[in-house]
Amino acid sequence: MPDLHPFIAGLPKAELHVHHVGSASPRIVAELASRHPDSKVPTDPEAVADYFTFTDFAHFIDVYLSVVDLVRTPDDVRTLTFEVARDMARQNIRYAELTITPYSSTRRGIDEDAFMEAIEDARKAAEAELGVILRWCFDIPGEAGLEAAEETVRLAVDLRPAGLVSFGLGGPEIGVPRPQFKPYFDRARAAGLHSVPHAGETTGPETVWDAIRELGAERIGHGTSSTRDPELLAYLAEHRIALEVCPTSNIATRAVADLDEHPVKEMVAAGVLVTINSDDPPMFGTDLNNEYAVAARLLDLDERGLAQLAKNAVEASFLDPAGKARLSAEIDAYTADWLAR
Repeated sequence: MPDLHPFIAGLPKAELHVHHVGSASPRIVAELASRHPDSKVPTDPEAVADYFTFTDFAHFIDVYLSVVDLVRTPDDVRTLTFEVARDMARQNIRYAELTITPYSSTRRGIDEDAFMEAIEDARKAAEAELGVILRWCFDIPGEAGLEAAEETVRLAVDLRPAGLVSFGLGGPEIGVPRPQFKPYFDRARAAGLHSVPHAGETTGPETVWDAIRELGAERIGHGTSSTRDPELLAYLAEHRIALEVCPTSNIATRAVADLDEHPVKEMVAAGVLVTINSDDPPMFGTDLNNEYAVAARLLDLDERGLAQLAKNAVEASFLDPAGKARLSAEIDAYTADWLAR
């Protein structure tokens, strides 16, 4: 295969499954740790990179929450958000739906109005200064239970920031059944928000069915186990319910044993709308460009195939129709120019 990294680096992209705090680079995490020296998180970027080494999904959650604890003030929120956008701009990510867990910040004492102002200020600056369009998904931290669900939907519906487009559910799946969150998703959907819960990452396909039937899922975060159920795959394909696939993340959290065993090939073969994403990129030692390179190897893609992956993300996004048309045209123009050269 030719070296596709240069093509990927310049390819205009959209990202749909990427977490706010989980996108903080070691440099930013170290800066935040220096602001809050009572934390156990290292203050040296190289040490932070070592700190992001996980034994299993539960250990990942512990590390993730320790980084969440570094975001304690509105200025921390604004710094984190804008710097994440800066890293996206370096990868030619034009549009991203960033998953934010406001409950984690408001329960730590950040004023809810100040929190909304911080993310919106960063969003506007990112678009004006970096050319990156950001939108928000507010997600429930499932491990925090129904109290967190109530608070998250209240913040989403009552204080709805201009960039908010969707409502999600993250955290551990084992022991956190999806159906209990139905009333909160019903309220969010009634307010016009799209449903994008995590499901089927560390549990079986029944969790994906629950997300569809109980939570009205329009996209599925991960959905790794969907390939165990041919009926589910057919349903996802027929209804264009996209899967937000994050290959390196699945290996890092041990959701999948080995990259060569990743089920993305079966998803694509079944006609499912697959998007490629980085999840918590610095924590997993990756970025979206690397995930596209991984996908190219797993799916045996050339430049046209990678461009189609990029267009899949545009199709599955909640960008407005005019914005989708512009970004798809930009992908086509870039690819045509590249191949002509």
